[in-house]
Amino acid sequence: MARTSSSSSPSSSSSITKDAQDLLRALWSAYSATPTNLKIIDLYVAFAVFTALLQVVYMALVGTFPFNSFLSGVLSCVGTAVLAVCLRIQVNKENKEFKDLAPERAFADFVLCNVVLHLVIINFLG
Repeated sequence: MARTSSSSSPSSSSSITKDAQDLLRALWSAYSATPTNLKIIDLYVAFAVFTALLQVVYMALVGTFPFNSFLSGVLSCVGTAVLAVCLRIQVNKENKEFKDLAPERAFADFVLCNVVLHLVIINFLG
């Protein structure tokens, strides 16, 4: 007896593709309404994550000789990305938890935390 699966039929795969395209269109249209300052922060987060991934790939290809340097670089990128996400949460006007917090104060907190983070990173280098 041959058993047929409904998930491998051509109509279901085209339905999944159509659903994925609809989802991406809905996400893009919702993101296009995002304010410009939040999009800039999103680009900064994406750059920090991309830089961390690039360092990991470089370490995998070349080696881990100065391991403290590798850890410092990756932790710097990841820490900066986390702090930028916190900044994005605080600056977002739709977030009701931080409605009394001025954007200038949120940015000052971001800068101060980045200074502390990078002082720790420099100290970790030795």
